[in-house]
Amino acid sequence: MNLSGKKILILDDDPDYRQRLSADLSELGCQIMTAQNQAEALESLKHLPDLLIIDVLFSQSSAFQFLINAEQLALKPPVIFLAKTLNSLDILHALRLGAKDYFEKYSLNIQQLEFAIEKVLATTQTQDSVYRNQLEKANRELREHLRVLERDQTAGRRVQRRLMPKGLKTPEGYSIEHDIIPSLFLSGDFIDYAQIKQRFLAFYLADVSGHGASSAFVTIWLKHVVSRMVREEGLFGDYQSFETGCSQMLQQINRELIETRIGHHLTFFVGVIDTQTRQMRYVVAGHLPLPILIEEGKAIYLEGQGKPVGIFKEARWQIYHRQLPENFALICFSDGVLELSDKNDIEEKEADLLQKLSFTTGSLESVCNTLAINRVTENPDDIAILSISRSVDK
Repeated sequence: MNLSGKKILILDDDPDYRQRLSADLSELGCQIMTAQNQAEALESLKHLPDLLIIDVLFSQSSAFQFLINAEQLALKPPVIFLAKTLNSLDILHALRLGAKDYFEKYSLNIQQLEFAIEKVLATTQTQDSVYRNQLEKANRELREHLRVLERDQTAGRRVQRRLMPKGLKTPEGYSIEHDIIPSLFLSGDFIDYAQIKQRFLAFYLADVSGHGASSAFVTIWLKHVVSRMVREEGLFGDYQSFETGCSQMLQQINRELIETRIGHHLTFFVGVIDTQTRQMRYVVAGHLPLPILIEEGKAIYLEGQGKPVGIFKEARWQIYHRQLPENFALICFSDGVLELSDKNDIEEKEADLLQKLSFTTGSLESVCNTLAINRVTENPDDIAILSISRSVDK
């Protein structure tokens, strides 16, 4: 191997030996750097030498600790150790620190050192080549895994979107719209609604703990469970279920969620409106912020509290009553919307949200424009929005 241009750093606090070794290696075409203390040595390492030749007692202390420091800084090149006398303890320690060779310094001639340097650099070059090949292979495999993951997540997102309801308008003047902005490709927030028996307008907004695929899976499971309850058990299909269905729905979901041991819990807002009387029944299950009711330019939070679903085995939920006005907008959010506020604590964030919504019509477009949701590029949590409104001429 031609050593011309190879950068070699000599660390030795014996100036005469350092000068002689520098001269010999310079004649072989090497670029030589030297250091007589640890501060100079660390600075020289920043120039990325190809090889380090170091005295075991460099800088009047142990060279071993210096090499440990260099390794922590990711600045450690291949090493050849020199010592006045070799002993088995020093050799063992040197090998543990990755020494490629070691010599008694005052009996070493330049031919031996040249051969040793060539061997070390050749071995290092081979190892670097193997490492690069391994790294390139790992990168190819990673790109393929990411491609497959993206494809799978795209498919999952497509499934989630197909499970979501489309906008709904009723003859009584009710209108429902929604949007979900996921923080990742898949969302742990879910919204569903339907008009049942042409009278009862049922809806819910659920926020699954966690993020990503596992949370998204729970939303698909949730859609199946609620649809089964509506189809097979008549949930919200008559006046009795209107009165008690919100609580019964959460009790059944809670029971099945705990039994399946999925490992997630949910917060909920579940409601049902009798479109003929404008009476609403609803439950709150650990959900924040509470829904906001807008009437004639005034915005207020609904009252309500309750435990999350999927944690407490015997949990029960209070059913709240509300007589809705003729014209109104009811806006429900997942808690990710609070991250859009620049306020500090939760109370300030909720007050800020309420104040901003008092200037909206309550439509999905108006809410999104007011909160600048369409301009959000990086949201730390999913954001779900459900808008339920009624507008009739008096």
